[in-house]
Amino acid sequence: MMKFYSCDNEGFVEMAEWQPHYWISVEQPTGEDCAFLRNLNVPESFMENIADIDERPRFEHEDGWLLTILRIPHHFSDDPMKYITVPLGVMTKDDVIITVCHTCTEMIPDFINHSNKRHVNIDNQPDFVLRLVYSSTYWFLQYLKDINNTVSDFTRQLEKSVRNEVLLNMMQLQKALVYFNTSLQGNSMLTERLNNVFTDDCDAELLEDVEIELGQATNTVNVYMAIMSNSMDTFASVISNNVNDIMKKMTSISIILMIPTLVASFFGMNVDVWFSGSDNAFGLIILFSFIFAGLIWYWLRRVKWL
Repeated sequence: MMKFYSCDNEGFVEMAEWQPHYWISVEQPTGEDCAFLRNLNVPESFMENIADIDERPRFEHEDGWLLTILRIPHHFSDDPMKYITVPLGVMTKDDVIITVCHTCTEMIPDFINHSNKRHVNIDNQPDFVLRLVYSSTYWFLQYLKDINNTVSDFTRQLEKSVRNEVLLNMMQLQKALVYFNTSLQGNSMLTERLNNVFTDDCDAELLEDVEIELGQATNTVNVYMAIMSNSMDTFASVISNNVNDIMKKMTSISIILMIPTLVASFFGMNVDVWFSGSDNAFGLIILFSFIFAGLIWYWLRRVKWL
């Protein structure tokens, strides 16, 4: 899906046809979209790099074009536990600005709406890239809050009962935090090199704001990773202790039940035994078995095995 936007003092305005100085936004590009970009002489290697889901943040030059690859977050609506990061390519040459992303994310529409509400006028290419980084950092923080709230809910559930489904979901969120941390570090290094790559100077105040937000997001994800790791270790210990407690109780029950079984085995032998001829032999044997089993039960309670 391809859209064209012009930028003025009111923000971004969607246009029906492309003109120079317009921003070309492409999400989930179709064959027609790729053909349009080829007509603008966009290097084919750039399109291949952006299509690689594992592409890292970096700059690349070819035939006068500059490719800037960012990592932006994405949340799958059909899988509440699945958070990933995807590459967003920004291709610039002279007065042409093109963004390509093979995933339809929440960031681009929010970036446009936020720019329009604040009446942001972006007058050069490095500022445009910085604005995109700033917007991606906002969504990193937003998804981190969602992940933290989900982990808190899971923690309350695990305090009541440990279920495999909850632990597996927490492992998936832990993996998402690793993706976020790696992508934020890559975006941070890319931001530091921005002034050395673009010919135009970027807004120093905007650059400082972006660096602060990136630092905050990086610190936040590191804290959440530490909390998640400690929580997983704690729950693993809880599971191990629960298993040990269950095995201890089962062993205690087996010991208690072994006493009547042992007594019945002695008196069930096909030989003459003590007071076997008594009319009350059966009742006395049963009573003795239960008394001895009761003493064993009392002792196990004293040593806190039951």
